[in-house]
Amino acid sequence: MKLTIVGCSGSGPGPASAASSYLVEQDGFRLLLDLGSGAFGALQRHLDPADVDAVVLTHLHPDHFLDLTAMVVHRRYATGAMLPRIPVLGPRGTHDRLALAYDPDARDGLHNVFDFTAVTTGERELGPFRLRFARVNHPVETHAVRVTAAGRTLAYSGDTGVSAGLVAVAAGADVLLCEASFAEGEPHPPDLHLTGREAGEHAARAGAGRLLVTHVPPWQDAERIAGQAARAFGGPCELVSAGSSYDL
Repeated sequence: MKLTIVGCSGSGPGPASAASSYLVEQDGFRLLLDLGSGAFGALQRHLDPADVDAVVLTHLHPDHFLDLTAMVVHRRYATGAMLPRIPVLGPRGTHDRLALAYDPDARDGLHNVFDFTAVTTGERELGPFRLRFARVNHPVETHAVRVTAAGRTLAYSGDTGVSAGLVAVAAGADVLLCEASFAEGEPHPPDLHLTGREAGEHAARAGAGRLLVTHVPPWQDAERIAGQAARAFGGPCELVSAGSSYDL
């Protein structure tokens, strides 16, 4: 299983990265975890967007889903013929939210582009992957996701505050890709995002093999936050960057 960081900037695109989007590949199947602001452009550095097989959206904040509007245009018009529908798994209301962002007056909606399925807690198969979802602690409906294939497991936090659901999804994972949006000691709203220390603590409680820190907003000190995560985790820890890839 291969993980590529398409975009990792928290809360919106920054000067060095698009917002959240992660490409996971196994046996020729290409799965996107989120496609946030600016990420569709960055995605084209890694593959033809027509080759994406499925998309999982953790939640419906713009920095995690908004560039699906660009994918609509590409799948309808870029190749000269309508591309086949692909699965989009997301929270309830994903179609209506995306259609509102794309074109509120479009009568046909987006069902001819995407095959929408509402995410619920539990497991499902998608291509070569077994996916497991759990609700996490964020102001809108948000799911962390566990992706398993060929005996390897990646857990992705989505956006969350302190959450038992994240620990459960990441239990024993080879890699936890975890958001960390605040430095420890910095005033911040509760139940919104994790500090670096909290990200490390979640990885430690889950018994994850490796922690990848992501979703640091561009105005934050990313190295400081990642250092706090590493100290709290006590295992291999790395701050991701756009364009980096990992063989899990």
